[in-house]
Amino acid sequence: MTILVTGATGNVGRHVIDQLVRSGARVRALTRNPATANLPQSVEVVYGDLTDPQTLAPALDGVTAMHLITFNGADSAPLQTGAEIAALAEKAGVRKVTLLWSGERGPVEEAVEASGLEWTHLQPPVEFMSNAREWAESIRSEGIVRHLNGQVLSAMIHEADIGSVAATVLMEDGHAFKSYTLTGPEVLSIPDKLRLLSAELGRDIGFVELSAEEERAKMRQAGIQEDVIDYVVGWHASPPKESYQVLPTVEQITGRPARTFAQWLAENREKFI
Repeated sequence: MTILVTGATGNVGRHVIDQLVRSGARVRALTRNPATANLPQSVEVVYGDLTDPQTLAPALDGVTAMHLITFNGADSAPLQTGAEIAALAEKAGVRKVTLLWSGERGPVEEAVEASGLEWTHLQPPVEFMSNAREWAESIRSEGIVRHLNGQVLSAMIHEADIGSVAATVLMEDGHAFKSYTLTGPEVLSIPDKLRLLSAELGRDIGFVELSAEEERAKMRQAGIQEDVIDYVVGWHASPPKESYQVLPTVEQITGRPARTFAQWLAENREKFI
């Protein structure tokens, strides 16, 4: 059984691959830049672009299961090529597909659900722990984090837990036509996160709370589009309750507790020093 992982060099894709390799699976990784993929030696790395579905045909040869992202890795926009991707997967003999939810139901989800593929939705309605890397530069240079609404709560998830769930679903039966909502094991505010980060680094990290207008100005300076800015500011003003509810899904599927933010920080400490 060959399993194809799309988005292979992304934050989640790398963990999907690692978990599959540990399970002894034959893994093929799809990327637009095979030469710089830097994946385990046992992984077959192939070229492919989800925005150009015809490039997928060779990559799908002999594949029976696939981890599929539903958004364009370049700008995080929903992929518009769902119908073509689903048709190529069916033609190649793919049986099951995990879909990494991008925050809303789009063309890929619709096409896969309408196909003969056995789909499983992986839906993390919370932020990834890797988002904390956005703080790295200001922590290294100033020892400070600047952020909007410090009291916003998050049941943030470790990307490796998404990878573990995806690998389990792809390797086991019994998950077809199900949607799994994935969260981390704890609810944290920004000061909570910074206390954990301070403990990991052995020095106090300060916090400066930004107003909505200050956050907008910061994001504009970074070249972020206005619709994205509106979404981010609006989300922090009134986050959906799903973003701060802890669910046991990760442990139920993988048999091990979801990883904590302290664990993520220990693994990524060097990024902040």
